[in-house]
Amino acid sequence: MLFFSFFKTLVDHEVTIELKNDLKITGILKSVDQFLNIKLDEIRVVEEGKYPHLSAVKNVFIRGSVVRYVHLPANAVDTALLEDATRREAANVAGKAR
Repeated sequence: MLFFSFFKTLVDHEVTIELKNDLKITGILKSVDQFLNIKLDEIRVVEEGKYPHLSAVKNVFIRGSVVRYVHLPANAVDTALLEDATRREAANVAGKAR
């Protein structure tokens, strides 16, 4: 659940989603759920020439199972907080395994 909590902190930031079919979409992250289903507003396609039919689309809902990568803006990621949360979750999992 760590990644879900992390992505929730990125709501209203611009992200780029790369799909398994190589389509890359940049937009404002509006919502994300535990399955990595993503809603983007104000989208634009990175390679618009390859996908001209998407030029009129303004928002999308992306099913998590088709996401290959989520490219994040470096200034929106608090790496210290993320590292701390990762350590706490790893310690919690290790404690449950005993």
